[in-house]
Amino acid sequence: MRSATAQFHPSPEMEPAATHQSGPGSGTLAVGRQRTWLSRLSVHRFRNLRQAQLSLLPGPVLLLGENGAGKTNILEAVSLLTPGRGLRRARLGDLEMHAPDNAQPEGAGWAVAGRVEGPLGPHDLGTGRDLHSAARERRVVRVNGETATSQAALGAVLAAVWVTPEMDGLFREGASERRRFLDRLVYAFDPAHAGRLNAYEKALRERSRLLREGRSEPEWLLVLERTMAERAVAIAAARRDLVGRLAGLCAQVEGEFPRAELALAGDAETWLHEEPAVAVEERLQQSLAHSRARDAETGGAAVGAHRSDLLVSHGDHGMAADLCSTGEQKALLLRIVLAHARLMSLERGTTPLLLLDEVVAHLDDQRRSGLFDEILAMGLQVWLTGTDAQAFAPLGDAAQRYRLQNGLVRSDG
Repeated sequence: MRSATAQFHPSPEMEPAATHQSGPGSGTLAVGRQRTWLSRLSVHRFRNLRQAQLSLLPGPVLLLGENGAGKTNILEAVSLLTPGRGLRRARLGDLEMHAPDNAQPEGAGWAVAGRVEGPLGPHDLGTGRDLHSAARERRVVRVNGETATSQAALGAVLAAVWVTPEMDGLFREGASERRRFLDRLVYAFDPAHAGRLNAYEKALRERSRLLREGRSEPEWLLVLERTMAERAVAIAAARRDLVGRLAGLCAQVEGEFPRAELALAGDAETWLHEEPAVAVEERLQQSLAHSRARDAETGGAAVGAHRSDLLVSHGDHGMAADLCSTGEQKALLLRIVLAHARLMSLERGTTPLLLLDEVVAHLDDQRRSGLFDEILAMGLQVWLTGTDAQAFAPLGDAAQRYRLQNGLVRSDG
């Protein structure tokens, strides 16, 4: 099938005037912006962390320690206070801390809790594996002590975006990881996006199973394809809307990171540019019905939200991101993440958490300083990990430091 691409062009953005706040971890805030941050984090029986409690200020959080000390585990715990499967996409059972003899005390289970401060006032979030559910991969979510019906309740309070070493190949590898990255950006503006994706993927799996087994259930296939078409249009519209708004900020020349040009490749995204949503739903449903025989042989579906892709190119010379050097790819990724935080600040009057795992070690001095400057200028609570404390020296007293060793966490001045 012919690939379709939706291209977005930058539009001018107005910056609010800036004012300054001083003090440890305060950074610089623009008028009208209110940061969202964690003032407390509690982790219980999570991976190699038996028990950890951190009391936090609004500014950058620096986690120092040798490899394997548990730094990334802290970031993963924070990521699970937002919708989705966290920055490692791990199975819930794999998050459990196991005793050496694999004996688990009665009532054992991992848990993560945090107090969120922000424009909506303080909120207490909690999550953990549901030990009372027959489904082993179900986690419970609580907001202010009340059990929530879905993970979208977390997204209504807190947003987080991350960059990890596993994302170094984001622009070189398959489209699935770029879709996940884009959808994480969408969650920050539209928490219900996660529910639409889950419904779409459930219908896609069920349709694939019926076709694979050769079962003749045209009525049920029609229902599944209608569900897929409806959800796919909503998913594509949300992705397209965000990329259109984000493109303007990514294309601006500022700081030490290169301009990035964004585009979306996908049938639904392009069709939405040409036709109303209702017509695109009908077109998708017909395409799915016509491709049943081929989909039964190949698996999956020939069209739909699972085939979209985020295309990125270097704004200065137009080279596709996958052809750029490893350093330029990392810089482009950080430009997108920082532009997203800025867009959220401008449009929602608040900020996401940024979780940057071992990012600083791979930046030269100039870009490292540029990253710290942008973090402080936006007043972000950024969680950074590293082994070398000296690499973070430019942050000075703005950063709150914790040192991890053998699963234990202590304040480091």
